[in-house]
Formats: sequence, C-alpha cells, structure tokens
Amino acid sequence: MSRARRRDTAPEVAIRREAHRRGLRYRVDTPVPGLPRRRPDIVFTRQRVTIFVDGCFWHSCPVHATAPKSNSDWWAAKLQRNVVRDRETDDRLRALGWTVLRFWEHEDPIAVVDVIERVVRPPTPDRQASA
Repeated sequence: MSRARRRDTAPEVAIRREAHRRGLRYRVDTPVPGLPRRRPDIVFTRQRVTIFVDGCFWHSCPVHATAPKSNSDWWAAKLQRNVVRDRETDDRLRALGWTVLRFWEHEDPIAVVDVIERVVRPPTPDRQASA
C-alpha cells in the first residue's frame, strides 16, 4: 500500500491536463472544510465542485475490480471500508453544499472533462447563442 500513489496518478493527470487545456482552473489535493483528512483529487472552489478519480482496485469498480488471493478476508474488509468511506465523504460534502463527481480510472479523460465542464460551466444564454 505504501507504493500506491495518493495523488498525481496517470488517470488523474490526464484529466487535469485536458481540463487545463480547455481553460478550466482548479485546485489539486485541497482539503475541504469539515473534512480535513479527505482530499478530493480536483476542486473547483468557487463553484463548490469536487472531483474524485477512483482507482478500480482500491474503490471496487464493478467492471474491473479484482480480489487478491492471499489474505482475502482482510482485503475484502479493507476494500469494503474504502467504499463506505467514499459514500460517507460524498454525503458529508453534499451536506456542506458541494457537488461531488466521481469517475473511474478507466474512463476516457475527454469524456470525463466533458461532464466536468457541463457542471462547472453551465450554459448561459450568451454562451448558448454564440455556440
């Protein structure tokens, strides 16, 4: 577990790179008030939007999750705790007025940023007319 990166994973960096290319500006690995130990991967502070890029193994992706063969009981409990913690984090952030977006590491970064951009930059009458 000590080798697992907490931040700057390849999927996260790809999403950040695409978001930055589109002119979206954000904070990285920023604590959220009320949840000092749980840090979203990307934060849009003014819009109160948090982004989590979840790894398939660590967050039990329904498509790609695998169960370790050794010490399987411990791992099953550990991974289940991660899922429960994710839900608690989402609930707490929403209660504080934040929008929470979660994506899997295997999702296409361009498609992910399309979703992020729609949430962070909702269409305005001026923007719709010029598009």
